[in-house]
Amino acid sequence: MMKLGWIGTGVMGAAIVRNLMMAGYDVTVYNRTKSKADALVAAGATWAATPAAVAETSDVIFTMVGFPRDVEQVYFGDHGIFSGLAAGKTVIDMTTSQPKLAVKIATYAREHDMHALDAPVSGGDIGAKNATLTVMVGGDADTYEAMLPLFDVLGHKVNHFGAAGTGQHAKMANQIMIAGTMTGLTEMLLYTKAAGLDPEKVLATLSSGGADNWSMDNYVPRILKDDYTPGFFARHFLKDLRIALSEADAMGLDLVATAQAKRLYEVMVDVKGLGDQGTQGLINIY
Repeated sequence: MMKLGWIGTGVMGAAIVRNLMMAGYDVTVYNRTKSKADALVAAGATWAATPAAVAETSDVIFTMVGFPRDVEQVYFGDHGIFSGLAAGKTVIDMTTSQPKLAVKIATYAREHDMHALDAPVSGGDIGAKNATLTVMVGGDADTYEAMLPLFDVLGHKVNHFGAAGTGQHAKMANQIMIAGTMTGLTEMLLYTKAAGLDPEKVLATLSSGGADNWSMDNYVPRILKDDYTPGFFARHFLKDLRIALSEADAMGLDLVATAQAKRLYEVMVDVKGLGDQGTQGLINIY
């Protein structure tokens, strides 16, 4: 079996690595904060001291880090992936990042006889743990086909959208949709409380009708328990909305509702300092 490398063992990354290991793959891991990889190493993963060291010992290297600047550093920085990657190997960036950065990575890989895919995911911590993620892939079609067995381990829906960067564009569409569901579920709960309704009964009713959506089903139960731990960090979601709106602006689109959602998350993250809460923490700014 292919030897795998994984860089970025946060909430979702660690869960995906466990699924790959359970499927029988040897996985070498790196994380900027080593302690966040300790449990995986104890479970059988191999630790590497740098992204370059991961690349040297792996056939396929996945990355799932926080921000585009982190992606840039992991691939192109000192001791980055490309400083240790040999021709013929494959990199797969699963970070939600800028389409233009995905193109930059793919261009460098192609020029050095390597392979690259951008493959951001949707499904949060639950999808990562249960291997039910949706994977949106951009890049060379032959490389995509070769990597499908790996994607099938971690997700239940995998789609290839075209050339490098298209996976990231598909993820932006996903985040635009989620922006609306997060503001909707937050204001639904506020209305429910003001009207004196039983929120559990409201959730059960809405979940069986036309208002049903993934965000409501997964995040409202957490809110009702005052659980704001991150399945997906609010600061990362704000980053995604900023990328989506930048791309929309470049295409001449005025996404009014998404811009409003971004403003609300800016209050949560930049003003209230709640960026380490999950996206469901939006209710805490109202």
